[in-house]
Amino acid sequence: MAGDLNPAIDPGADVRAAVCVDDARMTTTDYLIDSSLVLLVLLQVKERRLTTRALVRPLIIVGVAVVNYLHGIPTAGNDLLLIAVLALLGAAIGIASGQTVLMRRDADGAVLARSGWASGFFWVLGMGSRFAFIYWISHSGAASIASFSAAHSITGAEAWTVGLLAMAVFEVGGRSLVQALRRTQLETTAAPELAR
Repeated sequence: MAGDLNPAIDPGADVRAAVCVDDARMTTTDYLIDSSLVLLVLLQVKERRLTTRALVRPLIIVGVAVVNYLHGIPTAGNDLLLIAVLALLGAAIGIASGQTVLMRRDADGAVLARSGWASGFFWVLGMGSRFAFIYWISHSGAASIASFSAAHSITGAEAWTVGLLAMAVFEVGGRSLVQALRRTQLETTAAPELAR
């Protein structure tokens, strides 16, 4: 009867097998996607017209990353909290980057934009930190992240993957949204002026 009331404890019952895709080393595609997002700031150093295409281009690149890496949204433990924190961090960096883009209207009334040092710093901070984190994880940091995850009820690699994707999406989305709003605001002003 005691066996019925107190079933045997299985210490491995809650351990799920890791998804092979999440644990693999970075591929050439991974490097290309991450590098293109980091280097995208180079296209924005020179002053150019702020077109819808320029606003959408980073969204397309991050969309490719989402399609390649999002296999589901983990909800166990503190996975959603990790994803939310990283998404908010990405949004803050993206908004700061978009707000510090130098924008003005030219004589024809078109809105011109270029990334200054501050905007470039925020963009590279967000994109570069993710790139460095992914590189670290796939080379020597796996044990440290496993220990941190266990201590904070993060269930595995998929939560980190989704969190980093959320950070990228919110950074790119926040920057593009702020730039689009600022462009609209400049287009409605009466005279060309520098907006910082």
